[in-house]
Amino acid sequence: MSDNTVFIPQGGRAARNGAFIPPLLLIPLIAYNFFAFLFMGGNPAGWSQQLLTIPMVSGVSWSLTAGDLILVVGLVCLFFEVLKSTNTGRNSVIEHMLSVVVFVIFLVEFLLVGAAASSVFFILMMMAIVDVVAGFTVSITGAGRDVTMGG
Repeated sequence: MSDNTVFIPQGGRAARNGAFIPPLLLIPLIAYNFFAFLFMGGNPAGWSQQLLTIPMVSGVSWSLTAGDLILVVGLVCLFFEVLKSTNTGRNSVIEHMLSVVVFVIFLVEFLLVGAAASSVFFILMMMAIVDVVAGFTVSITGAGRDVTMGG
């Protein structure tokens, strides 16, 4: 008979109890709603408005739209959210639960609010689900490394 014993290493990774940071994808969610309702009158077509145009060396003009800009903000927030998910402290569980709440807000708003019926909002919502899945995946993977199985 083999004895399956779980050994918790003494010198293993210590849990990092950093400061609580709310879900960063709230930033593009709030910004989208702020601009969509106050400046665009609830019309999702306003996100295709050009903010600036830069002539390229190739002779073609490159234009940046309002939707492109908020998607870049969302990508930066997603990057920092994935970095946050590597924490294994007590706050990480709460942060993961709040990330799920942010995704649910995105989903409900996408389905029920006319101003959110745009590809820009849909892509932001996909960033939120990637944040949720990546957060739980990184946490589970990290927790598995904290426990050593002995035989």
